[in-house]
Amino acid sequence: QVQLVESGGGLVQAGGSLRLSCAASGSIFSINAMGWYRQASGKQRELVATITRGGSTNYADSVKGRFTISRDNAKNAVYLQMNSLKPEDTAVYYCNAGGLTDRSSWSTYDYWGQGTQVTVSS
Repeated sequence: QVQLVESGGGLVQAGGSLRLSCAASGSIFSINAMGWYRQASGKQRELVATITRGGSTNYADSVKGRFTISRDNAKNAVYLQMNSLKPEDTAVYYCNAGGLTDRSSWSTYDYWGQGTQVTVSS
């Protein structure tokens, strides 16, 4: 069974940094795009950043220049380095593995992690 496990969230002061990690485990054949999304209290989930298997990246305008997404295909892992954090970055951050092919069934689905809380104090 495929699982995505995130780590690295926490409480940080404005201007600080955090690094989120997400590792996919299980009978994985391949993963297309991986990414990070976030959901603040009372708001809809929104895209933060995505990265393709080949390394092409896409960022929300609100995080450009502050966040960096990276990926280790060999480890089926994705990372999010968050610098110059602002209180408005406070949210639950979710890892996404898009187009993940499970070798046990040869089915392809999108998978989500359980989420990790990031809180930025002013």
